[in-house]
Amino acid sequence: GFHLSGTVTEPATATEPEMTYKVAISFDRCKITSVTCGCGNKDIFYCAHVVALSLYRIRKPDQVKLRLPISETLFQMNRDQLQKFVQYLITAHHTEVLPTAQKLADEILSSNSEINQVHGAPDPTAGASIDDENCWHLDEEQVREQVKLFLSQGGYYGSGKQLNSMFAKVREMLRMRDSNGARMLTLITEQFMADPRLSLWRQQGTGITEKCRQLWDELGALWVCVVLNPHCKLEEKSCWLRQLRKWGEMDVCPLEDGNYGNELPNITNALTQSSGHSQDSLARPRRTVFTRAIEGCDLHWQDSHLQRIISSDFYVSPSYQREGESLLFNSQGQPLWLEHVPTACARVDALRSHGYPREALRLTVAIINTLRLQQQRQLEIYKHQKKELLQRGATTITNLEGWVGHPLNPIGCLFLTLTEACRLEEENCLEISDTGDSKPPVYQHVPVATSSQDSGESYLSLALEVALMGMGQQRVMPEGLYAQDKVCRNEEQIIARLQDLELDPVLVQTLRKQCILLLEGGPFSGLGEVIHRESVPMHTFAKYLFSALLPHDADLAYKLALRAMRLPVLETTAPSGDVTHPHHLVSVVPSRYPRWFTLGHLESQQCELASTMLTAAKGDMLRLRTVLEAIQKNIHSSSLIFKLAQDAFKIATPADSNSDTTLLNVALELGLQVMRMTLSTLNWRRREMVRWLVTCATEVGVRALVSILQSWYSLFTPTEATSIVAATVMSHNTILRLSLDYPQREELASCARTLALQCAMKDPQNCALSALTLCEKDHIAFETAYQIVIDAASTGMTYTQLFTIARYMEHRGYPLRAFKLASLAMTHLNLAYNQDTHPAINDVLWACALSHSLGKNELAAIIPLVVKSVHCATVLSDILRRCTMTAPGLAGIPGRRNSGKLMSTDKAPLRQLLDATISAYINTTHSRLTHISPRHYGEFIEFLSKARETFLLAQDGHIQFAQFIDNLKQIYKGKKKLMLLVRERFG
Repeated sequence: GFHLSGTVTEPATATEPEMTYKVAISFDRCKITSVTCGCGNKDIFYCAHVVALSLYRIRKPDQVKLRLPISETLFQMNRDQLQKFVQYLITAHHTEVLPTAQKLADEILSSNSEINQVHGAPDPTAGASIDDENCWHLDEEQVREQVKLFLSQGGYYGSGKQLNSMFAKVREMLRMRDSNGARMLTLITEQFMADPRLSLWRQQGTGITEKCRQLWDELGALWVCVVLNPHCKLEEKSCWLRQLRKWGEMDVCPLEDGNYGNELPNITNALTQSSGHSQDSLARPRRTVFTRAIEGCDLHWQDSHLQRIISSDFYVSPSYQREGESLLFNSQGQPLWLEHVPTACARVDALRSHGYPREALRLTVAIINTLRLQQQRQLEIYKHQKKELLQRGATTITNLEGWVGHPLNPIGCLFLTLTEACRLEEENCLEISDTGDSKPPVYQHVPVATSSQDSGESYLSLALEVALMGMGQQRVMPEGLYAQDKVCRNEEQIIARLQDLELDPVLVQTLRKQCILLLEGGPFSGLGEVIHRESVPMHTFAKYLFSALLPHDADLAYKLALRAMRLPVLETTAPSGDVTHPHHLVSVVPSRYPRWFTLGHLESQQCELASTMLTAAKGDMLRLRTVLEAIQKNIHSSSLIFKLAQDAFKIATPADSNSDTTLLNVALELGLQVMRMTLSTLNWRRREMVRWLVTCATEVGVRALVSILQSWYSLFTPTEATSIVAATVMSHNTILRLSLDYPQREELASCARTLALQCAMKDPQNCALSALTLCEKDHIAFETAYQIVIDAASTGMTYTQLFTIARYMEHRGYPLRAFKLASLAMTHLNLAYNQDTHPAINDVLWACALSHSLGKNELAAIIPLVVKSVHCATVLSDILRRCTMTAPGLAGIPGRRNSGKLMSTDKAPLRQLLDATISAYINTTHSRLTHISPRHYGEFIEFLSKARETFLLAQDGHIQFAQFIDNLKQIYKGKKKLMLLVRERFG
């Protein structure tokens, strides 16, 4: 029959009672064409009850009663039986059926109704007509709903994974040759095109989010797969083409290179573009994510050579034709397929995806043989031009389109096709990204099926070879952030897959052979001797090759990694080279790197490669030298060189064993380079770098320390040299760490003193104090440093610096020198009447206390300076009070007599100070009264009380103060309330 119905019972669980569901399934020519189930499950997959009923019918066919179509049974009934049948049917389902039964009865009784115009009646149990479409049941509404939901979550909550698994479902359907694959993809695409974020992103001119971009890429690649189905009907293809064109013309349709704002040049379909003329960016066609699928609709599989390649392992040219050039076969007679590489690989992907794995393998082998031949030919051409190219130091790019990071992922596709044929697994399942399985696949060698079985090649060695060829291809950095990012991502994906391969002798041989070819390669190789300035760097790839080759052929490993260290786009002087096709010519702007968005990432990869080599070269003097030279020549970022220096230092000084001198010296040399690079530029990590360098030099030993002290001016600023470098070198810890003998300690100390004096001369403001401290133990050096300070005091130093050094001198037991410096500091100072909380007040009080303790003469010398510099009444009265409390000269300078008498304010030098204090009080009072508010009245009265104390120190002080108060009352009589308070307190 064509209709299966049954009841399915779901047993009770701890939480749910037993449930029975009615299930109906229609099928036609071995396909389920529709399903209904009472459970109401909404999903793109069948519910468990439908599956259960289908399996029951498959496994127990004899338990299911087979019946004739219902129309046949009705045909055998007479008039009474038919009446009885209909009435019983209506009674059994009267609630659902009655309205329909009544409507049908009315229509049958009406002579001109539509139902009476048609002969016979439908029968759901009778199956479809032979011309009808028959395809598996797919709940289209459900597909739409789910995609819409996942898109609305914007890649969060694992929705990206869910969409990827829907794409995987499409691939599975294609592989099973289920025609719903394309239907499901159409439904998914319609929802993607209806995503409201598209128009938003377009309006804002921002790129699509990274996660979303990758989903669009997969969508585009899947369409290429669908349209390249080798067995699809022409009408299907033209229907897809109409759809793809319709979507591609919508203005929200994402572009292939991931940009919305500015349409960038495309570097695609190298075959179709004529190379003769430069294309204007305006004339350049707009390429959307569907463009490749649209172009794919023009491809067909009718080519007889192609048909023979994919249909037989033993297709070779007759031996008599093997002389001379042929476009169809190589010299061994193996077939070639000369098509634009990404297009040819898209065919492989289509064969693989549509369930033709053998055919996919055969085409892959033909493509690889073609690539090998091209590699050989380009190598021969290069050998003829080599001399000229090396002289020019530049090269043309023969590959306008990079295969790594290409929208069709050609290299990944060939690699997967080949490795799938070698997987050691029962189920030869297709790999789905994001499966999250951590167990790496296990591969075995499977010989390539060709006529010459002794070729010794396996699909696994071909997989390695083609990955190396593709990754080593020299190609221009593509335009735009997204395309550049994709290059990095794709490279990492391929390397991750390569790392799953266990390198046995066969694969090592393939690896070595291909590496040698890449090194000798001319313009086709990114590891060739000369490359184009805009060439995609090979650091990530070379790091893999280096690690893989090192145990088997160290010389080759180093040669390759050292060659790959370059990053020509950063060499400002690099010649632009010549891109043969003008419309790919990247305008070589004088600015250093016109449009390399991923430069930061690329530089860090370059650094990783260098670090890997340094680690491997530990203990090998010659290798370390060459690696060091490569770093110094090629790496242009100080922070990356610093990172390398730190890496080298870490590897050279393991916690559990002795240091490695050679590597330590490399770390030091890199550190010195960083110092020179960052000396004149501001770098926020500079202090850390300087400290680290001293630590590194200490590990290397005393000679290294002497060397950095002697050449400080090319490495450090004077401040760094004195306060960090020399101070650390002279510290107790360093002496202990190096366990130095007396002559060595003296040598270091002498170098540090010389440095200190040179720095003090160069920058006395910031280095004088450090210089004095460093020279303490050497009389001559100390005197020289002191003289430098005195000479600089009048011009280049601030009072704060001078006071600090003066205090240091007093602390060291040089009070007279301290006095001299304090006097010099006073001449630079100026304290206004209202600066009674100025930070220099403590210094002034200290300087006066020092002068007072030295004796009357010193006090007499400093008071005129104080009077000239300090106009703040409270500070002056504080100094005055302190000077009158004890006798001067208590410091007891040898050879001086001290009378031990208190000083009088009536005589010099204190008389001058008293007069200055009184006049400061008078001036401050007038200043304060010009803008005083009532809330400050109380404070002002206290201030006048303090002033009276000072006035009273003078002989006629009380008369002076009374006159002063009268004066105030006269001038400020307008401030009645305040004057009332003045009268209350002072009469």
